[in-house]
This record gives sequence, structure tokens and C-alpha cells, in this order.
Amino acid sequence: MNIRRSKHFKPEVSTSSLNDIMFFLLLFFLIVSTLANPNVIKVLLPKSKTAQEIDKQQINLTVTADRRYFIDQKEVLLSELEQKLQDHVRGIDNPTVVLRFAKSLNIQDLVDVLEVGVRLNIKMVMATEKSSSQL
Repeated sequence: MNIRRSKHFKPEVSTSSLNDIMFFLLLFFLIVSTLANPNVIKVLLPKSKTAQEIDKQQINLTVTADRRYFIDQKEVLLSELEQKLQDHVRGIDNPTVVLRFAKSLNIQDLVDVLEVGVRLNIKMVMATEKSSSQL
């Protein structure tokens, strides 16, 4: 009678902790992705049916609903807007200002900003959100 014990090694991979690791990686990437662009000023833009991309070097001019003016995330007063804008476009060939204007403001506020662009001979383009509904 030959009784042998089998002492064969069977490799195993414990996968019980992989769920925890994947969950923490998912949380980490979600948190990091929300912090990717922290210098954004939230403005509800008007909607349009068409969109156009600008490849030139651009300057962002944002006007919030409470009439606060920002040039590339730096707040400026309306009285200083022309001078600060002129400083930003100095040395740039054919400067383009992307105007991010809150849709709750009236037309006169928009005209005031556009007049500054006309005085400085700057091309101004208004940013809009692309409308999802089709007529």
C-alpha cells in the first residue's frame, strides 16, 4: 500500500483587494480631473447654432453677471479696462480678444466693451455656447 501525500504547489492570486485599489484610483482621477482648470470664471454664455475655432494667440475678456471685468482671470475695473487691455495686446500682431459675456447683461454693457475694442483697433470675438436644439 503506497500512500503518498501530494505536496504540489498551486499558485493563487488574491483578488479581493483589487476592488479597493480600483475604487481609490477612480476617486483619485475624478478629484484630479476637477482640479485640472481651477482658473475658470463661471459665466453663462449665450447660445448659437454655429461655432468657429480661433487659432491665433487670444486674450480672454470675461464680464460676469454682476458686471465684474476679468482679463485672463485678473480682475480689472471698467475705468481701467482700456489701459489694461492695451497693455495686454502690446507686442501681439493682430490681437484677438475673446469676449465671454454673461447672457443676463444688457446690450449697453456689451456696447461699452466693444467701444473699447474699437478705440484700440482690436478684433473682438464673442464666445457662445453651441445650442443643442435644432430648428
